[in-house]
Amino acid sequence: MPGGRLTGEERRHIATWLAEGLGYTEIGRRLARPASTVMREVTRNGGPGGYGADRAQEAARHRARRRREVRPAAPPVPDAGHGRDPRAVREFTESFTGLLAGQGLPPMVSRVLACLYTTDSGALTAAELVERLHVSPASVSHAVAWLEGQGMLRRERTPGGRRERYAIDDQLWLRSLLSAAQMNDVLVAASQRGAEILGASTPAGARFESSVELLTLVNESLRGVMEQWRLRLAERAAAAAAGPGTATGTATGTATGTAADADADAV
Repeated sequence: MPGGRLTGEERRHIATWLAEGLGYTEIGRRLARPASTVMREVTRNGGPGGYGADRAQEAARHRARRRREVRPAAPPVPDAGHGRDPRAVREFTESFTGLLAGQGLPPMVSRVLACLYTTDSGALTAAELVERLHVSPASVSHAVAWLEGQGMLRRERTPGGRRERYAIDDQLWLRSLLSAAQMNDVLVAASQRGAEILGASTPAGARFESSVELLTLVNESLRGVMEQWRLRLAERAAAAAAGPGTATGTATGTATGTAADADADAV
């Protein structure tokens, strides 16, 4: 079954096609599997010259038995009185993790981010992440460092304690967009320099010139969207603080000031 575990029949095909001299890419194409899956399967079962289908199948069964014996069942997702279905929450978290990974995030980074994002507090300690994800502390540490470097996570002290916990908030995607816009600014400057050095009238220079034009348009759109979002958040905050019946103009005026402050902070 494409996407699931390799079957005994697929392993026999792999052994036969390896003997015929086929490469991982062609074998993967015939099995409708990624070439990386075939490569991992062969590498951990003796390599191209020592791969045996029966031996590989037995090794897979052994690994599956060990996982069932050693790995505890996933703990239920805390309900916190919201009446949630724990199974539905787990399934959604898994699908959201896959979506993040599909967008290019490393697998462990995707798991940590999804775990934090589906937690009401938006914050967990390293030990809590290790327990929930059934991974090593080192794996959590590397994922946290990656997220922190991208501005997608912050560290904070646990109330009344000395332990650190890792937190996200509702501004996660706003900061991510800001980081993307800043990187685009760097690319625009480099592309402008490339066009100058190579000559805008040459094919190579024109390629850089076109990149400048596209990235500039992208950044203008990104910054426009970020400003609209800041204004919307500020309007909500002003309306919540003032209570019902407050004039729209007051909320809008407060929103404009808040958005301006946010721009100043970003700069």
